[in-house]
Amino acid sequence: MAHTLGIIGAGLVGKAVAHLAVAAGYSVVISNSRGPESLSGLITELGPLARAGSVEEAITAADIVSIAIPLANFEALPAEKLAGKIVIDQTNYYPGIGGFRRADLDRGELTSSELVQRHLPSAKVVKGMHNLGWIHMQQNARPRNDSQRTTLPIAGDDALAKESVRRFIEAIGYDVVDAGSLADSWRIEPNTPIYFWPYAPAIPEGLSEDEAKEAYQRPGKPLSLDEAQELIDQTQRPSPIGGTLEGMPPIHIALFLELASANTIKK
Repeated sequence: MAHTLGIIGAGLVGKAVAHLAVAAGYSVVISNSRGPESLSGLITELGPLARAGSVEEAITAADIVSIAIPLANFEALPAEKLAGKIVIDQTNYYPGIGGFRRADLDRGELTSSELVQRHLPSAKVVKGMHNLGWIHMQQNARPRNDSQRTTLPIAGDDALAKESVRRFIEAIGYDVVDAGSLADSWRIEPNTPIYFWPYAPAIPEGLSEDEAKEAYQRPGKPLSLDEAQELIDQTQRPSPIGGTLEGMPPIHIALFLELASANTIKK
């Protein structure tokens, strides 16, 4: 069992992962662009299993490293430091967000996780924990055998790394379905059936802003292993490739844009 999670990125997603990890008994070392001192409040909130550090310190301490940053910042990831590490790629491709767009991704020549793997040639990249919002990541987590436990997909090229990530995700509150290799990970990227909406609640019409915000923070309907596999199997390659903000609740759009603009990397 991996006992320490290193997190690169202390935005909304990174914080959500940290909360789930410490609740499951993992030690956490979390880093951000402003330095460890800026995370003192979060560390107090997380408790004795967590500490802040530099990106290098988070990587060195970790059995598994979570990348909770916008894809636009992937080239800032220290490839040499991450060599040999299991890396959970939580990035997603949203063309144009943060001024980031790539023709090879737009044409489907490779997936965003293959792009990350190219930059980290000696790391073991596993796509996962990327396909639901940070609010629902915490709200949907359930203990093993809970009737409301839902399922998250992973994809990767290294079988042992996928097994380690599967055990981690199961420990923090989710069942896991294997969606294949990094080349197959387009099946679980933005604009696919298993992305975002299966984990978000339906929001009735006619609610006030405060009521809609409260409703949005509730857990979504549980997704069984078989249902998750069916969604993956029926997926066709999206066109256009990459995520859009169309159709998302305003609260999610605001938080997404906040995350996209806030997270950078500082060693």
